[in-house]
Amino acid sequence: MAKIAALKGGETLQNCYGCGKCVPVCPVDLVGEYGPRKIHRRVQTGLDLFKADELWMCTTCANCLRVCPKQVNMVEVMPAVREAAVAAGDIPEELQLVMEKTFRYGNALGENPRRRHAWTKNAGVPVRVLTNEPDPVDVLFYVEDYWSYHPRGQQAAQAFSRLMTRAGVDFAILGAEEKTIGDSQRLAGEKGLFEALMDDVVQVLGKYEFNRIVTPDPHGFNALVKEYPKYGHSYEVLHYTQLLAPLVDRLSLTKRVDARVTFHDPCYLGRHNGEYDAPRTLIQAIPGVELVEMGRCKGNSYCCGGGGGGMWLDGFNANHLSERLSERRVREAAETGAEILAVCCPYEVSRFEDAAKSTGNESLKVMDIAELLDLAIG
Repeated sequence: MAKIAALKGGETLQNCYGCGKCVPVCPVDLVGEYGPRKIHRRVQTGLDLFKADELWMCTTCANCLRVCPKQVNMVEVMPAVREAAVAAGDIPEELQLVMEKTFRYGNALGENPRRRHAWTKNAGVPVRVLTNEPDPVDVLFYVEDYWSYHPRGQQAAQAFSRLMTRAGVDFAILGAEEKTIGDSQRLAGEKGLFEALMDDVVQVLGKYEFNRIVTPDPHGFNALVKEYPKYGHSYEVLHYTQLLAPLVDRLSLTKRVDARVTFHDPCYLGRHNGEYDAPRTLIQAIPGVELVEMGRCKGNSYCCGGGGGGMWLDGFNANHLSERLSERRVREAAETGAEILAVCCPYEVSRFEDAAKSTGNESLKVMDIAELLDLAIG
């Protein structure tokens, strides 16, 4: 315990007095044997957390912090211990491969940076790339990895570009100059990699004139809002739902989407940054949509399992959990009777589509809010 408490960020673990409030709200405990209180007790009785599998199972969703009377902050504790473990070479192989790809290519998928803006060819609207047209722009669209490279993410990026065009937003992207902001890598213990990426990102941003940054990635949004200012880098930053919500009347949503829709709150947009209204404003503006909430929503929303490096640890976690967190969440969505599960985080479409198949809920369609809005403008 003393070794963990000595780490910057690890000191709050010793504040735990064992009330257990964190355990029933921990998403990992619902599909495994986990929870911050259990971790604390195991460390007290001899668990070497620096070498234990339990270190990598936390998704840093912050639901435990929401209910903790002593403010034991696992969102700081786990990354601090992970950083020490990474420095000692103790890191799951799946995660190590992602770190190597990120270091080499500037993205977690290991894709060629020159292909980062290939999705724009099928957007149906002009998408300005600042490398080619460096004039000042109002909104810098920071696309991030999964909207840049994943086929389903690219569809959402194309839809969002059409929406911004319809709303009259002056926007542009960085194209091949963009690198991942790397907040998930930071939370998974690679603080040094995060800082190196930040140096590159800040250098590129300094080349161009823009008023605001908009990103679809709650993890990148979180880093730009909370982590970058710690290093002296401050920007006006919006999640894409925050950009569109005040402009929804400009979209002329005239095509009905007659469907029952439920919405999954991303941990890093909701609990971490307090934004619950903008996504719902957009969903409820779509003609024909009936929004139905899951039992776990808003501040108590369940986690998709992708945060804190979990996006890349499904194979590792399979040895410890009865089912993936995304599968548990899809079951909750299906219980509402919804036909569509709406999301607004790039990690979630692919995670939930896979989970819908593996749980026998193929009839549940997973769509990004940008895709739903795009459907409503025809």
